[in-house]
Amino acid sequence: MISITDQAIEKLQVLLKDETSMTPRALRVLVKTTGCSGLAYNLEYAYYANGEDHIQQFDGFRVFVDPKSYVYVEGCEIDYKYEGLNEGFEFYNPKEKARCGCGESFTI
Repeated sequence: MISITDQAIEKLQVLLKDETSMTPRALRVLVKTTGCSGLAYNLEYAYYANGEDHIQQFDGFRVFVDPKSYVYVEGCEIDYKYEGLNEGFEFYNPKEKARCGCGESFTI
């Protein structure tokens, strides 16, 4: 199970609102192999879940996670941070052992 902070939920409700479609958009959370440490979090828009996706419902949107990524993100928290001129989604994952220096990738 993934948790999402109130700040992240507010931002996602705005980003996932789709005025042109009858089907509300959802968020797909992925872990891809890349970067210095080997793994990176990735967020994508989605309309439909794939057959084996883990699905969670939040205030006004759903989150899909494929089984391979779920192994890495189960138990993590997604937050949205404003720091000076920077803003963006942050993952707090108790399974992480280390992150690369630039913060783009992690290892379990």
